[in-house]
Amino acid sequence: MPKQAREATISTGKAKPDTYARERIALRHSTLRKKDARKEQYKRQPVGKKSPNAGNLAKAGTSTVRETPALYSGRGKVHPRNPLNELTAVEWLPETVSVWMQRGLGANHPDAQIERQHPAPFSFTDVSRLIRFFTKRGGIVLDPFVGVGSTLKACALEGRKGIGFELNARYAALARERLRKEVSNLLAAAEEQRVDVGDARELCAALPPNSVDFVLSSPPYWNILHKEDHKAQQERKSHDLDTRYSDDTRDLGNIKVYEDFLREVAGIFGGCARALKPGKYMALVVSDFRNKSRFVMFHSDLAEALEAYGLEMRGLIVLYQRHKRVFPYGYPFAFVPNIHHQFILILQNGKKS
Repeated sequence: MPKQAREATISTGKAKPDTYARERIALRHSTLRKKDARKEQYKRQPVGKKSPNAGNLAKAGTSTVRETPALYSGRGKVHPRNPLNELTAVEWLPETVSVWMQRGLGANHPDAQIERQHPAPFSFTDVSRLIRFFTKRGGIVLDPFVGVGSTLKACALEGRKGIGFELNARYAALARERLRKEVSNLLAAAEEQRVDVGDARELCAALPPNSVDFVLSSPPYWNILHKEDHKAQQERKSHDLDTRYSDDTRDLGNIKVYEDFLREVAGIFGGCARALKPGKYMALVVSDFRNKSRFVMFHSDLAEALEAYGLEMRGLIVLYQRHKRVFPYGYPFAFVPNIHHQFILILQNGKKS
C-alpha cells in the first residue's frame, strides 16, 4: 500500500476508497491479460509440438506433447486426424449422449405411408444420425434386414452407398418405390442404393471380405409379432396392415425356440463381420420383450452371442420412444411394463487388418 494511503489509514482508521478501487482494478486487468495470453498461446500451439516450457515440464516428469482437439483448433472444422466421420467437435459431442429421443415424421406424413406398410419399421432420421457418426461421405453401409428401406433412404440423403438384403420380395419392392418417391430430388443418390432379395445368410456370404464401412440394422425380435394381443388388433389389423413379416420358413420371425433364433441372428451378423472392415463399427437397433411371464433381455443375449464373431461391445444407446401409446398391461394384478424404448448396440470389429 502506498505511504500516503497507510498514513491516511493510521490517522483516520480508514483507507481512501479510490486508492483501494484503483488497486483492485489494476490487479484484475493484469490477471485477465495473463489468462488471455495463455489462451492465445495454447490456440497457436501446433499439434504434437512441445510447449515453450517443455524443458521445465520434462524435468518435473510431465508429458510435453499435447494434441490440440478440433474444439480448440477452430470452430466448424473437422479434426485432421478424425478417421471415423466428418463431424466437428460441436457436432460430435451430442451423439455420444447415451439417451436419444426417437424422431419420426409422424403417422400422417406423406413420406411415412410406405414405412407404415412394414410391421416393425425404424425411423430413417435416427438411422441418419448413426450413418453420419460412423461413416464418411461415399462410405458403404450394409443392412441385412433392410425391410422397406429406412437405411437406404438415409444413405441416399447422407451421400453414402447402401446395400440392403430383404427376404420378403414385397418389402424389397416397397423399398425401391420409397427411394423413387421420397428421395426424388436426389435421383443419382437413390440409384446408388442396392436392394437384393433373398436369405441374408447366403447374401452375406457372397460379399467380399473387408468391403463394408458400417453395418446398421434392426433384426426381428424373435416371434413377438405372432402375439396378436389387443395392441396389434387396435394398431395394425384395424388398418389392414401386416402383423408379421412373412410365412416363409426361412424367416427368423417364425423360429419357435428362442435359443435357435438367437443362434441364427448372431450367425447372420457374424457373416456381416467378415465383410466389415477391421476396426469399423456395427450398430444394431433392438428391443427387449416379454414371452408370456418371462422378460427376455434380447439386447444382452445378442451382444454376448456376437463376441464369438469378434464383435466387441463399445457402448449402448437408449432410444426413447415417447410417442407410443400406454396400455393397461397387468392391471390390476401384476407389474407388466409398457416398453417405450429400444437399445442401439454399438459394436466394433475386433479383427486385425
